[in-house]
Amino acid sequence: MFKPLTLFIGLRYTRAKRRTGFISFITLTSVMGIALGVAALITVLSVMNGFEAELRERILGMTSHASITGADGELRNWEKIEPVLQNEPRIKGWAPYVEGQAMINSDRRVSGTMIRGIQPDYEPRVYEVANRLQEGELKDLRPGEFGIILGAELADHLGVVPGDKITVITPQVTATPAGILPRLKRFTVVGIFHVGMFEYDRNLALINLDDAKRLFGLDEAVSGLRLKVDDVFFARQIARDLGPKLPEAYYITDWTQAHSNFFKAIQTEKRVMFIILLLIVAVAAFNIVSTLVMVVTDKRADIAILRTQGMPPRSVMGIFIVLGTIIGLFGTLVGGIGGVLLALNVETVVPAIEKLFGVHFLSADVYYISELPSKLEWSDVLHITVVAFFLSIIATIYPAWQASLIQPAEELRYE
Repeated sequence: MFKPLTLFIGLRYTRAKRRTGFISFITLTSVMGIALGVAALITVLSVMNGFEAELRERILGMTSHASITGADGELRNWEKIEPVLQNEPRIKGWAPYVEGQAMINSDRRVSGTMIRGIQPDYEPRVYEVANRLQEGELKDLRPGEFGIILGAELADHLGVVPGDKITVITPQVTATPAGILPRLKRFTVVGIFHVGMFEYDRNLALINLDDAKRLFGLDEAVSGLRLKVDDVFFARQIARDLGPKLPEAYYITDWTQAHSNFFKAIQTEKRVMFIILLLIVAVAAFNIVSTLVMVVTDKRADIAILRTQGMPPRSVMGIFIVLGTIIGLFGTLVGGIGGVLLALNVETVVPAIEKLFGVHFLSADVYYISELPSKLEWSDVLHITVVAFFLSIIATIYPAWQASLIQPAEELRYE
C-alpha cells in the first residue's frame, strides 16, 4: 500500500495547483484546526496540573500531613510521644498546637477568625509559614507578651499594621460578680504573613502556644500534635503504622481525610476537561474527511488514469491515507510545539494580557489562588499528541476507501 510511488503522489497532492487553491486552503485550515485543538488541550491540562500542585503545596504548607489528638479533642503530656516519633524515619517533624475560633476587634472593624497557638521553635519543622512572613518573625511570638501574627487579608480588613493593638474575644466565658462574660484579651500585632490562599490569609491568626492555652483555658493540654512526613502520598499508611506504637490510645488523622474530596474533585474535573477538549481535537481531525473528499473529487480523473496503468485499489487508498496522515502529523507537531511553549510561559503571558487589557482573571477573594500556575507533564503531551494523530489517521480511511472504488471506465468515458 505504501510503496515509493504511493508516498510520492500523496506528498504531491499536499501542494495544490493554482486552479485548486481552495483545496489547499481547506487543507491548511485542517492543519491549523488540529494544531489549535492540541495546543489548547496541552495548555489547559498544564494549567490544571499547576493548580493541583500549587493547591497541594499551599494547603499542606499550612495544614499538617497528619495529626495526633486525644479522644476528647485535647492532648495531655504530648512530650511522652516524642520518643516514638524520633524512632520513625518517615516522620520528619512534629509540632504541638492549640486551635480555636475567636472574634478579633480592632478600632475600626470586627472579624471572626481561627486562632492557632504555635511553638515558634517547633513550627518550622512542620509548616512553611516562616517563609511566608511579610513582616515580623515567628520568634516575636514570645510567651506572656501576647503577640499575634495575622494573615495579610485579615490585617487589611481590620486596618492594622505591626505595633497596633487588637482585642481577641473567645467563646469561653468567665464568671464575674457582674454575670457571665466572654473571655477577651488584648494582643499586639507583631507580624503579617501572606500564603497566597484567601482561606488562610483572611481567616487565620497565629499566637504563642502558652498564650493560646491561657486564652482558651486549656491549662497544660494542647489541641494536638501536627506531623510532617517524607511523602504526602503515603501519609495515610504512615499514620496507620504509627498508631499501634503510641503509648496510649490516640486519634490520628491525615490530610487525605480532610482534603481528599477536594483533590478527587480536581482529578475528576481534569478528566472531564480532557474529554471535552479532546472532542475539539476530534472535530478538527475529522475536518480531514471533508478535505480528502474534495481532493478525491478533484482527482477522480487522475485516479482513473493510475488505475488503467495498473495501480491496484489498495495503492490508491494508500495515496489518500498518506495525504491525510501528513495533514494530521503537521497539525499535531505544530500544536504540540505551540502547546508546550505556551504551557511553559503561561505565567508570563497571562500577566501581560491582564496588564494590556486592564483585567484580572483570578480574584483572590473568589479563588483559592490569585495567579495562574502551570505544570507541564510530558506524559500528558505524549498522550494528547498520540490520540490526535490516531484520530487523524482514522479520519482518512473513509475518503481513501471511496477513492479506491473509482472505476476507470466510468471516469474516462467522456475524457
